[in-house]
Amino acid sequence: MAFASQFDPQPFHTDPEAAKQSFFQGLAASGWHTMSITMRLIVESVPFAGGIVGAGGELSWRRPTRPDDVLYVRSKVVEIIPSRSKPDRGIVMVQSLTLNQRDEVLQDSTAKLVLFRKQVG
Repeated sequence: MAFASQFDPQPFHTDPEAAKQSFFQGLAASGWHTMSITMRLIVESVPFAGGIVGAGGELSWRRPTRPDDVLYVRSKVVEIIPSRSKPDRGIVMVQSLTLNQRDEVLQDSTAKLVLFRKQVG
């Protein structure tokens, strides 16, 4: 509720009683909060050389994240496209599923990332 109060102040994110009467039929985390947790988990688990630079993508929230949910992320590299003009980088397409403790997919994202080659030596 603290995240939503600051960044996405809608009643179904901030008011448990109002949330019961909403589309979500209960308190739901902001999708942007779910995405920010996803980003944190990806950054902590996949140390890309030079960091992660976004270059577009797709995002869908399949079901609401609830206050008691424990999140984890499964990611897979879908495609790697080396740059023809800049050999130190390329584009990597990564699909990430954010799931809860019941293995329910809450969020599905496919990101187009600019990644840099690891410097050896």
